[in-house]
Amino acid sequence: MTKITYITNDGERIETEGENGSTVMETAIVNAVPGIVAECGGACTCATCHVYVDEAWREVVGGPSNMEEDMLDFAFDVRDNSRLSCQIKVRDEIDGLVVQVPSRQG
Repeated sequence: MTKITYITNDGERIETEGENGSTVMETAIVNAVPGIVAECGGACTCATCHVYVDEAWREVVGGPSNMEEDMLDFAFDVRDNSRLSCQIKVRDEIDGLVVQVPSRQG
């Protein structure tokens, strides 16, 4: 299992374990992380699973695809480290990943 920490808008740290092959969004939903709405269920057709990837993890996680960039246009307070958590696959390389949930979703 891969460890993922979600930091909520109010600073609460929620430490989880995700199953390899799933997504950071699915892990958030299973663990009831507040602020991850995931209206489209991971189809990359909304921006309600928006997260900020901790700077230490940006290179490992990688950048968004063109389709993801298009959906991020609908997200609230997009930053250089913004990603849709439905597009980040859980894998051994991201063990220890830290993401922050924005104050609201798009």
